[in-house]
Amino acid sequence: MESDNVILALAALAQSTRLDVFRLLVKHEPAGLAAGDIARALAVPQNTMSSHLSVLSRAGLVSAQRFSRSIVYRADLSRFRAVVVFMLRDCCDGRPEICAPLIEDLTRRCSPKPKRKAQTHV
Repeated sequence: MESDNVILALAALAQSTRLDVFRLLVKHEPAGLAAGDIARALAVPQNTMSSHLSVLSRAGLVSAQRFSRSIVYRADLSRFRAVVVFMLRDCCDGRPEICAPLIEDLTRRCSPKPKRKAQTHV
């Protein structure tokens, strides 16, 4: 990934509403959400939401697909992953000891939670 693309993606996420949109879309993967549903969920006027979605789309962080009269947006997780990997590789500069604590923290936070055993009453 090129630095310019990373800068574009990070700039798109450096605004609170757009960050909220991206987070919401990630939570609704893989189905995505219609633009109107995103606007309602975040209490943002539809014309303003359209501008935010456009910025995220230009940055490659969301994709859109038309279904009849609706446009459904989805988070582009592969693009997001590429941005994060670029940052880790570029910032760590081949020195894993620098990023190891971050990777450990991510692994710990992203690991599936153990399922609780059902309690049986005897």
